[in-house]
Amino acid sequence: MSEFWTPGAHASGFDSASLRLRFDEYLSRCERELIGIRRDLHAHPEVAFEEYRTTEIIVAFLNAIGLRPRVLPGGTGVICDIRGGDGPMVALRADIDALSQHDTKDVFYRSTVAGAAHNCGHDVHTTMLLGAARFLAMLAEAGLLHGTVRLIFQPAEELPGGARDVIAAGGLDGVERIFALHCDPAQEVGFLGLRTGAITASYDKIRVAVTGPGGHTARPHLTADLITAMGAIQTGLPAVLSRGIDSRSAHVLAWGRVEAGSAANAIPTEGLLEGTLRCLDPQDRRFALAELHRLLGHLAGLYKVEAEMTTSIDLPPTINEATSVEILRYAGGLALGEDKLNPTGQSIGGEDFSLYLELVKGALGRFGVRKPGTPKYDLHQGGFDVDESCIALGVRLLVHTALTGLARSRSEA
Repeated sequence: MSEFWTPGAHASGFDSASLRLRFDEYLSRCERELIGIRRDLHAHPEVAFEEYRTTEIIVAFLNAIGLRPRVLPGGTGVICDIRGGDGPMVALRADIDALSQHDTKDVFYRSTVAGAAHNCGHDVHTTMLLGAARFLAMLAEAGLLHGTVRLIFQPAEELPGGARDVIAAGGLDGVERIFALHCDPAQEVGFLGLRTGAITASYDKIRVAVTGPGGHTARPHLTADLITAMGAIQTGLPAVLSRGIDSRSAHVLAWGRVEAGSAANAIPTEGLLEGTLRCLDPQDRRFALAELHRLLGHLAGLYKVEAEMTTSIDLPPTINEATSVEILRYAGGLALGEDKLNPTGQSIGGEDFSLYLELVKGALGRFGVRKPGTPKYDLHQGGFDVDESCIALGVRLLVHTALTGLARSRSEA
């Protein structure tokens, strides 16, 4: 075991007791303010690439603590460096956008924007990173930050794909490792779920346009029966795909939209199927996309129709790097306690944090936010809310993660 992992001493180079005292003093002054920021963001949600008010709040906060934030070229989202002298750079990412959903909670801070709500916890992610930013800036001013922490307030995770804008703007330039937390309403507040390897799946939107000559339903033998062809495509593609991928490897192709025709006695000339393909293994994903094109051509030929498949979204699986997970684990033990660390399962949902992890090492952790004794809400449900004590705990965890990540990078240099 290297000096970096020596029990009882923090990886940043000063003892844990000193850091905990600093945290306690800081949070006793700032916790209510941070909760107020979260409630304000929750009441004023903004969907992907419309996060202008949210961006203004982030910029004003960072300016007030002496930092120099940079707004992304699209006008929403922020990158900001906290510099502590020579040394490595680690990044912390928070997503800032809301969902196009309704907020059904009966609380005074419920969404004031019709059809938009923070039902995934991005308001909490943003607030925790702001709280961590101020504490890290205090450490930098005191000469206790040995390296640079890059703050990434990312737009449009729910679209998804805002990570591409961050990358295009140089958000990963110089970054050695990147970390993020995601609210997990299945875990009680203060618990941290960790997993090495794939933690979320790839996400590809599949669109299949089917065309044929059309005709009368009394004489399908004189034309191409487009509806029957679509039925074969709808059921055949997932079935055949499942026999080409190892059954022990999680994947799913499911349709969310199937439409064609307008009259009971007319075979239509065109139809549409839309769905998503999700895989936990990058090799399975590559195979599946290629195989879908091949199978579609075969099925279309059997039914004498034309079928064209296009894909969009194009997110890989989120694959946590082993050492980065250990950094999160070490930081979580210090910030939350060893008894609060749990293994977490894999999700077939998508997450564009995966785009960062294709370029640099890093890890995503699942952060418990459910108040003990309350019903278990899932993400993307109208009643989603958090135990707000998670904010102070999240600040501690993000700061410990940044400091531990910097120390690990120095030890690897």
